[in-house]
Amino acid sequence: MAVPDLPVEAGGPSAPLTSAIERLTGAVAILGGLLAIAVAILATASVLMRWMFNAPIDGDFEYVKMATAVAVFAYLPYTQARRGNIMVDTFTSWLPAGVCRFLDAFWDVVYAVFVGYMTYCLVFGTLASIQSQETTMQRQILLWPSIAVATALSGLLAVTAVITACRLVTFKASKRTE
Repeated sequence: MAVPDLPVEAGGPSAPLTSAIERLTGAVAILGGLLAIAVAILATASVLMRWMFNAPIDGDFEYVKMATAVAVFAYLPYTQARRGNIMVDTFTSWLPAGVCRFLDAFWDVVYAVFVGYMTYCLVFGTLASIQSQETTMQRQILLWPSIAVATALSGLLAVTAVITACRLVTFKASKRTE
C-alpha cells in the first residue's frame, strides 16, 4: 500500500508521522489517552468499591469530569493534524483535486478562527476561575488548572488547523513545480 501524499483523509491509510506538529500533537494525544485510561481505572475502582464495600471513591465524578474534558481536548489537535475529522464531500467530490484542497484549506481556516475565538474566551474563563478560586463541590479541587490545560490545548488546535490549511495550499504549489 502506497503512502498518500497528504496526511490521513477520513477513512484513508495513515502516513508516518513526519512533521513537527504531528509529532507534538501525537505526544499530546498519547498523554490524553493515558489520562483516559487513568479515568477508566478510577471509575472501575470506584464502582468495585461501591459494590464490595459500599464505599465508593469520594469525589470520583469530579475527577472523571475534569479529566475527561482535558483528554478530549488532547485528542482534537492530533485528529486535525492527521486530517482525521469527519468530512462530508457530497457536493465537492466531482471537483478537481486542487479545488477540493483549496476548499478544505478554507474550512480549516474557518475552523482555526472558531477555535481561536473559543481559546480567547477560555483564557478569560481561566482568569476568572483563578480570581474566584472556584472549586469543585465535594472535594474542593481548584477548577482553573483543568480549564488552563484545556485552554492551552484549544490554542494548539487552532495553530494546528492553520498549519493543515497551509499544508493543503503549499501541497498544490509544490506539486505544480515538480
